[in-house]
Amino acid sequence: MNTNRRVDLKIVILGSLGVGKTSLLNRYVNNRFTQEYRTTLGASILTKEIEVDNMFIKLQIWDTGGQERFKSLVPSFSKGSDGCVLVFDVTDQDSFYGLRGWREEVLLQTPLDHKDYPFVVLGNKIDISNRQVTSDEAKAWCAAHNIPYFEVSAKEDINVDHAFENIAQNALLQDSEWKDCYLTNSISLADNKTSTRQNCC
Repeated sequence: MNTNRRVDLKIVILGSLGVGKTSLLNRYVNNRFTQEYRTTLGASILTKEIEVDNMFIKLQIWDTGGQERFKSLVPSFSKGSDGCVLVFDVTDQDSFYGLRGWREEVLLQTPLDHKDYPFVVLGNKIDISNRQVTSDEAKAWCAAHNIPYFEVSAKEDINVDHAFENIAQNALLQDSEWKDCYLTNSISLADNKTSTRQNCC
């Protein structure tokens, strides 16, 4: 791959209220954690540049509010996204059961020909002892939906980088065909030739 090329990827992070989406994102992007809790209103956007498989990637990560009243905004936030991070709290079983609904909201915005839309599931707060969702239970759900699963802790910085790099890598792989199509069209236009792939994008 050309290491001089940079790819922009839009990733959304979804989950119920209080599962630690903002904490995970701040740990990943800014490498910090705070005990102060602020509810995300609507969505906020953080960016981070990384390198995956010799490709420079600029991740634009949309952090969404987990309150029920913000669910109606998920279609707008997830439209045009390249991947999704689903988060639940291992000490809150309801947040685990809520993964199905968040996943379905995103898939409703996914084109029918994009059947391999990348997800990753993060079970957060593994530093807390009174967990309600076992590793086996979470792994079984993710395996049934062919989704990678990571147990993480924003507070203790466990597995956070690895989890986000996984979704970036999978999003890059799924997005490569579209980007190749886009680049092919650009080159053919410059050569004043009619592209044979005009309708592929």
